[in-house]
Amino acid sequence: MAINKINLCVLGLGGVGTSFLQILAKSPALNQKFTLLALANSRSAVYIPAGIPSSEPITSSPSKWVDAHPEAKPLELESLFQSLTAVKGQTIVVDNSSSADLAELYPTILKLGLHLCTPNKKGWSGELKLWTNVLSAASEANTLSYGESTVGAGLPILTTLKDLVETGDEIVKIEGVLSGTLSYIFNNYSPAKPQEDKPTFSSIIHTAKSLGYTEPDPRDDLSGVDVARKLTILSRQIPSLAKKLENGYASVPTKSLVPPVLENANTAAEYLDRLAEGDDFFDSLREEAEKEGKVLRYVGVIDGQTGEIKCSLEKYPATHPFATSLSGSDNIISFTTARYPAPRPLLVQGSGAGGDVTAMGVWADCLRVWERRA
Repeated sequence: MAINKINLCVLGLGGVGTSFLQILAKSPALNQKFTLLALANSRSAVYIPAGIPSSEPITSSPSKWVDAHPEAKPLELESLFQSLTAVKGQTIVVDNSSSADLAELYPTILKLGLHLCTPNKKGWSGELKLWTNVLSAASEANTLSYGESTVGAGLPILTTLKDLVETGDEIVKIEGVLSGTLSYIFNNYSPAKPQEDKPTFSSIIHTAKSLGYTEPDPRDDLSGVDVARKLTILSRQIPSLAKKLENGYASVPTKSLVPPVLENANTAAEYLDRLAEGDDFFDSLREEAEKEGKVLRYVGVIDGQTGEIKCSLEKYPATHPFATSLSGSDNIISFTTARYPAPRPLLVQGSGAGGDVTAMGVWADCLRVWERRA
């Protein structure tokens, strides 16, 4: 029996995009279900209506492959999307970029009859108007959009929340360590078992940066914006909170971890040079937590009963799962609901960052489209 295949247009060929293509190259099962029609980086696109042959040496450096291909053309997104509508069968646009401009085109993609799978948080966590336009476009055109990997990479966080909501469970509280970078920092700075030779906050930041866990400017991680975006995406799955954040992540009260003494640092280089100036600030917070038998964790919180949504540095008992269960850059999230009440909430934990696990989550979304539309 022949298997109906779905077409793919893959945008964004960085770490996640490369991992996405590597998974396809190694999976006969996926190759039976999907045909790769188009690849694009931020400059160029290669579109072959008959399908890009699987023999093409794409996976080692897909962006370079696109730039060097004889059929590569300057990237014109709306023209590319129009071309895809002429192809027989169903097509998924896979946005593996982090482009805000591309996210603005999500309603256009869906209205054209194309499906959408993405780990790009920009479209799901921005202005409420964009989010509602995405939902409306998908409804009007009977198209599908999935973004499981926008929160927790490949972890089944959004799927779990949707299942709870759609089966009528009451969401009492959601809280979690949702940043792999901040998880690593506080797992090492404030462990469940206090160390005699306590590391400084600045030393942990420098180590995290050397391991590639932080952005080139660590303040981008310490600002808490990434966590605020994830809370926005989660809150929009809860009917009572879906329209609460009109300005998206910018509406979420967010505690920055840049200490007051370093707020006047003008550049990343200056901030890194002066990083030790903030050690006393964090040492006092850690000392206070240890006296109470607690640890410090940067968390996102959604209170389903009061409607409060916030990102902040909180203290948790040293016996709490956020203290004992985490290692490395793991994410963990707890769902306290009517069916999963405290003190035994539903927990989801694991690696929440990295190209391979993020790409796995995007592929899971593509398979959901295949199951419903092939």
